Amino acid sequence: MPLVIESGGIMKKYSVYILVGLCVLFWSGNFILGRFVRDDVQPLELAFFRWAFVCLMLLPAFYYVSLRNVLKLVREHFIVTSVLAILSVTFFNTILYTALQTTTATNALLINSSVPIMILILSAMMLKHDVSRRQVAGIALSTAGVVFLILKGDFGSVSALRLVHGDFWMLASSLSWALYSVLFKLKPAGFSSAELFMANMYLGFLYLLPIYLAQGYTLHAEAVLLENYWAYFIYVSLFASILSYIFWNRGIDVLGAAKTGQFAHLMPLFGAILAYIFLGETLQFYHVVGALLIGAGIYTSLFSAKLTI
Repeated sequence: MPLVIESGGIMKKYSVYILVGLCVLFWSGNFILGRFVRDDVQPLELAFFRWAFVCLMLLPAFYYVSLRNVLKLVREHFIVTSVLAILSVTFFNTILYTALQTTTATNALLINSSVPIMILILSAMMLKHDVSRRQVAGIALSTAGVVFLILKGDFGSVSALRLVHGDFWMLASSLSWALYSVLFKLKPAGFSSAELFMANMYLGFLYLLPIYLAQGYTLHAEAVLLENYWAYFIYVSLFASILSYIFWNRGIDVLGAAKTGQFAHLMPLFGAILAYIFLGETLQFYHVVGALLIGAGIYTSLFSAKLTI
């Protein structure tokens, strides 16, 4: 149905734009961190400790969220909640961390930029959502900005790109998140957002647990890992998980999956900024051009006078 923006709801939508932007910023940090620790922390270990910390951090929330309602939600809508939990918690980041073991940052970011396109296509196919020309134009502009940014303004360098098996893992990770973003609109009614969120986090971790245990990690080795990397685990748990998932889901609720998905194009831009701040890398002219194209694409898609979602 058409999205009608009332004057009183304009500020509300602007606040959602900020939240989704922060979500993508936190995920950009997660991307850099996953690449940084790839030689010391295995993908399943990083995913396991990430969600284990999340579950511990969320325990006090049961003072405000009804555990009985969360269990009722899972029991009555087991298939839907399981699919959402597996796609977003069990699969998405585990596959992403696996991809970062072998693929280059350039290839990974380029493949990740396909998420908004995947969401748009899946929304049209699965939910029968209409796609406006402005949406297509906006995604085309921001995708061009991502490609320009990643290729550093040299389109001739695209011939130097080489696919490795990590690229296919990255494609699977992107598809997993795109599916989650689209299917989230089918979440069960009658339950609060907090209850849905808690069910998603804990159920996803339970599905990940046997996969982790099957790897045969020793207790001593994992204790040493936890001692050395606890700060990293806190970041990916609090910022890249709890806050980011709340912000992203809020975006889907208010803006729709297609509009929210557009913000994923900000990841390579945020990645370049974070590299400048924390790694001392210099900002180049192609960063500016890429940023302008990405901004123009997001503006075109988000601020359409009439957008059907």
